[in-house]
Amino acid sequence: MKTRDASLLAFIVSLAISGYSQNLPSLLTDKNINATFSILAYDKKAKEYGIAVATNNIYVGNSTVYIDPAIGAFSVIAETEPLYAIEGFKNLKAGKSIKQAILEVKENDKGSHYRQVSGMDVEGNVYAFTGESLKYWNGEASEVLGENFVVIGNQLDREVLSQMSKVFKNTEGTLAERLLQSLIAGQNAGGQISGKQSAAIVVKGVDNAWYNQIDLRVDNSKKPIKELQILMKYHYGRIRLNQALYAHREGNIKRAKQKLLEAESMLDGWDGIYTRIAKTNFILGDEDKAIKWIKKGLSENPKWSVNIPVFYFLRNNPEMKSIIKPDSFNINDWENAIQMLSSLGRELEVITLAQELLDKKIESSYLNFLLGRSYFYEKEEDRAIEFLEKALILDEENIEARILLSKIK
Repeated sequence: MKTRDASLLAFIVSLAISGYSQNLPSLLTDKNINATFSILAYDKKAKEYGIAVATNNIYVGNSTVYIDPAIGAFSVIAETEPLYAIEGFKNLKAGKSIKQAILEVKENDKGSHYRQVSGMDVEGNVYAFTGESLKYWNGEASEVLGENFVVIGNQLDREVLSQMSKVFKNTEGTLAERLLQSLIAGQNAGGQISGKQSAAIVVKGVDNAWYNQIDLRVDNSKKPIKELQILMKYHYGRIRLNQALYAHREGNIKRAKQKLLEAESMLDGWDGIYTRIAKTNFILGDEDKAIKWIKKGLSENPKWSVNIPVFYFLRNNPEMKSIIKPDSFNINDWENAIQMLSSLGRELEVITLAQELLDKKIESSYLNFLLGRSYFYEKEEDRAIEFLEKALILDEENIEARILLSKIK
C-alpha cells in the first residue's frame, strides 16, 4: 500500500475511534450526509400518502420527500438521491412492484450503500433498504415495515424507530396528525445522536383539493419538531375557522360557536389571521370578543394597525373610538372598510358611505365597483351599471367590475 493511502486510512480510522464515524461517507464521497429519520404512510380511507421527516441538517423537506398521490411515495435519506423517486415512479407506472421499483434503481446506483430508501405503492405495499455502509456510522440505522407504513432512520438512539412505529399504529386522527405524533415519539425516544435542525410533513391525496394538501416545513431551528407542531396547529385551526363560518351560513349556530372556540385555541400566536377571528366573533354576535382579538393583534404586532380600517363598522363602540380614526384613512383604507361592510351584508351602509366619499371627491375605480356591486345586491341594476361603467372608465383593467357588468348585461 502506498504511504499516502495508508495515511488516509489511518486518518479515517482515527476519526471513527474518536466518535465522528457518522461523517465518514461525507469524507469519502465529498457530499454532505446527515442523520435523519422518517415515516412514510398511507391512509386507505382518505386515499392520502404522507411523509414526516427530521434531520440535523437544514431544509430536510427539500430532498427527502417524494409523493405522487396517483402512483405512490418515496422517502430517500442519508445521502439523498432523487433518482429513486424519479425512476421509481416510472417503474410503478410500468406495473412493477414497489420492491422492484426500488431495487432496479439500486442496481445502477454506485452509492446505494450510503442511502436509506423507503417506498410505497397505491395498494399500500411497502419496501425499504438500509445501505450497508450505514452500520459504520454512530447510532442505529435500520427500518421497520408495517401495514401501510414504513419507518427508516440512521444515527439514532436504539428505541427511536420502534417508538415511532408503536405510536403511529396506536394514534387516532388524520394521517398528518398521526405522522406528527410518530415524529414526536421518535424525538422523545432520543432522536438523532447528533442533534436536530429541520423537520417536515407532507400529505397529499388523490381526492384532496390543493388547499387540503399539507406541506409544512421548518428549515432551520433549534426546535424544529416543536415548530412543526405549531404549524400543524395553525393548519387545522384555520380549517376549524372555515368550518365555523360554514356552519353559520348553514344556520347551525351551536356548531359554529364550537368550531370557533376550537379555532381560537389553535390559532393563538398567528396574528395574520386575527382579523378573520374577530370578524367571525362579530358575525356570531360577540362584539366584545371581536374587540379583544383586535386589541390582541395590536399588542402583538405594531404593524397590525394596517387592519384597523376593516373594523370601521365598530367605530361607535366606546373601546374602539380611540383606535379607529377615519380622518386618517386613505382611499385603500376606505375600500377595505367598505369591503368589510359588504361582506357583512350591510349593503345600504356601503351605498351611503360610498356616495359620501364620492361627494367629497374621494374616488377610485375599486370604490365605484364596490358601490356598483352593492346596488346590484340591492336589485338596482341601472345604478349598478352606472357605477360599474364608471369603474371601468377609471381603470379598464378592473376585472371584477367587468365580470359583474357582463353578468348584468
